[in-house]
Amino acid sequence: MSVRNLEALFQPTSVAVIGASDRKGSVGSVVLRNLKLGGFQGPVWPVNARHVSVGGEQAWPDIDSLPQAPDLAVICTPAATVPELIAALGRKGTRAAIVLTAGLKQPAVKDGPSLEQEMLDAARPHLLRILGPNCIGALVPGAGLNASFAPGNAQPGRLAFVTQSGALATAMLDWANSRGIGFSHFISLGDSADVDFGDVIDYLASDGGTRAILMYAESIKAARKFMSAARAASRNKPVIVVKAGRAPDGARAAASHTGALAGSDAVFDAAVRRAGMLRVDTLEALFDAAETLAHARPWLGERLSILTNGGGAGVLAADALELGGGRLARLSEQTMGGLDQCLPASWSHGNPIDIIGDAPVSRYQDALRVLLAAPDVDAVLFMHAPTAIVPASDIALACLPMMRESVKPVLTCWLGGAAVALARQSSAQAGIASYSTPERATAAWLQLLSHARNQEALQQIPPATLEDFTPDRAQALALFEQALHDGREWLDGAQAQQLLRAYGIPTIETMKVSDVEEAVAAASQIGYPVALKIVSPQIIHKSDVGGVALALACAEAVRAAAAQMSEQVMRLQPHAVVLGFTVQAMAQRPGAHELIVGIATDAVFGPVLLLGEGGTAVELRKDHAVALPPLNASLARDLIAQSRLGPLLAGYRGRPAADEQALLATLLKVSQMACDLPWLAELDINPLLVDERGVLALDARIKLRSVPAGEGSRLAIRPYPSMLEERVQLAGHYLQLRPIRPEDGQRLMAFYAKASPSDMRLRFFMSRREVPHSELARYSQIDYDREMTFIALATGESGELAMVAEVRAICDPDNLRAEFAIQVASSWQGKGLGRLLLDKLTCYLRERGAAEIIGQCLPDNRGMAALARLAGFEVSANPSQETVSLRLSLR
Repeated sequence: MSVRNLEALFQPTSVAVIGASDRKGSVGSVVLRNLKLGGFQGPVWPVNARHVSVGGEQAWPDIDSLPQAPDLAVICTPAATVPELIAALGRKGTRAAIVLTAGLKQPAVKDGPSLEQEMLDAARPHLLRILGPNCIGALVPGAGLNASFAPGNAQPGRLAFVTQSGALATAMLDWANSRGIGFSHFISLGDSADVDFGDVIDYLASDGGTRAILMYAESIKAARKFMSAARAASRNKPVIVVKAGRAPDGARAAASHTGALAGSDAVFDAAVRRAGMLRVDTLEALFDAAETLAHARPWLGERLSILTNGGGAGVLAADALELGGGRLARLSEQTMGGLDQCLPASWSHGNPIDIIGDAPVSRYQDALRVLLAAPDVDAVLFMHAPTAIVPASDIALACLPMMRESVKPVLTCWLGGAAVALARQSSAQAGIASYSTPERATAAWLQLLSHARNQEALQQIPPATLEDFTPDRAQALALFEQALHDGREWLDGAQAQQLLRAYGIPTIETMKVSDVEEAVAAASQIGYPVALKIVSPQIIHKSDVGGVALALACAEAVRAAAAQMSEQVMRLQPHAVVLGFTVQAMAQRPGAHELIVGIATDAVFGPVLLLGEGGTAVELRKDHAVALPPLNASLARDLIAQSRLGPLLAGYRGRPAADEQALLATLLKVSQMACDLPWLAELDINPLLVDERGVLALDARIKLRSVPAGEGSRLAIRPYPSMLEERVQLAGHYLQLRPIRPEDGQRLMAFYAKASPSDMRLRFFMSRREVPHSELARYSQIDYDREMTFIALATGESGELAMVAEVRAICDPDNLRAEFAIQVASSWQGKGLGRLLLDKLTCYLRERGAAEIIGQCLPDNRGMAALARLAGFEVSANPSQETVSLRLSLR
């Protein structure tokens, strides 16, 4: 489930309190009081089997006796009573319940299902949604709803706060009230047995009263649903999260380096970046970020200028910016000249721009005007420390109108207390973010920077397969099948090299042998010098037991190394079964960088990719980065940037730069392995040599997993569905029909630009000359988990593929209803292309399990109505809305 019946949870017209009580301090008493004091306007029905009245009002003995089905029930009774109460509410017709009770993880009877599972089983037939159990409840101040046992009410506002911690919820509510921070929704999820983060994010994303979504998270369930909801919400409003558990509580045992390095917190960071959200470290930063992002101008770039009347404050801000990974704007000669004309000769002549402490109002205005017009400046941090020269309020009065009218983001920092209080208040009233210290102002800018970078990652929907590259997937599957048939959890070294070669990753020549003499023969065939490595299912890290010998120059050296290895293994791991050796050619790549590239499996987000410095001391190195597959070239470059390998690979002191394209290609191929091969549990390519000649995988460890029957995709983000591509012939032309890709944005713009004014009016229900870039990006960069757009491409006069039609559908989060729209280029109308695309979309949605397709068209769009009738749609007029409704049942 997702948003189904959540209106009853957060916008109820009636509420029943099950377990309402007059006993002072009891949960039932506090909930009843909060509902009354919160201003809820609908009926509130106390339910208590032992009292005829509670709180001075009539009480009902049970759910069946209630005058009608309440929209929402709040359950405050012992854990053992909850499943039957949920069943009774479902029979009554209630569609939402808040279960405040804890202790539902215990079994109802010995060796039986938990009370929580019985509760869910009772709710499912009635589609009754449950918040909790073990939660504080929910507050919606705008609706007068305080269905919680929090010690007080929330003030109305436009921030939604969602938390998994009940104790934190009450503390946060008190903290926010003391600072005048209001909420559209204040939601405690508790154990999230039913309603979870994904559901609530989906609901709040479309709530017009919510300006930003703030979350405190401890764990995430249903990664695909969470990522899909977060990606959709982040396109509309800021989604900001604090997550507990950033510091590791000890190294997690893992057989591969990748599994050990890709900790869950690093994976959560990667998920936040990919979903376009923002992660902050503290609750205070959560609210700072909400205010900063909610008032921010459109993002123009990372180059920040700092305008200040105090050199020390400017240096503090610049230091904080550099340490946080930000970037000062480098002022051009033109900008420097403009500042020279309006500032005294003693100004700082650099960024930060110190306009000197005796600055009058006009100097602030003139300098700010230059920076707002400068093409080499993307944003301005405006800082002022109080002086006796001019009141801060006068500076604010003169400069705030310029900031309001600016297309560039402007942040203000009014240093001090009472002397700048009025200036801060004026900034707030003008909708300009204001901060009390240079560090806090810079932290706010870095939040904007992180959010912008994450939004860029959000726009990336990579393909599931690489263009111009087809792996030998059949060989990969054969390797897995043989290993699983043999009962082995790990591929041996030679098999691992075969798998890498199947995916186009360069490897060194490797031969597997069973004894010493075969090793000598293999070495002679490969050519000396060689490397010799032990093969044993029980030995994963061969170097730890002396199982690797390098640069063996002759047969005797191979024999001696093999004997020594066998002796070492018998002494250090006597239970290990030695199956033989692998013999490898020695890589002659002096000066090459040793990296690690791998795949690990996260318990929540599924396969994750890792990149960092490799070698035998890989765990000691800190610069490792993780990302969620699938990747494209842009995301692969971001992974390299996250790993901080860029300067190392760029070349230094006469050392040539490494072949970045070869490394990018390798990352993309490993990403494709993560998408293609559900049997792959962990992969280490360590070391992967990278230099100016390309890449070379010296060693790889690959751990397998059995795939349960019926298991769906483990990927948290659905990749581009290349299996939906097809080539058709129509009206004497060959057409490509396929899902839209992010890189189709230019084609989409050209498609709309060539459309007639009439076609654009019929498509968008209004006259429009062009579609804004932000809208084009939204249309071409879709989430394939809940949206689908099929486009038709034909070869144009210039030989380029041009877009000639589109059909798109957006499914609701419950996959019940899909809303569609279609447009065909004028020159292709009347040739059957619209019917072809609509049939393709209908077939896709039916296979996806959607219940119905709906759409609308204008009454004069007779062609659309005729196409819909031909495809089996019901077509009916909506006189009040001046539209025509289109509906097709798929079940």
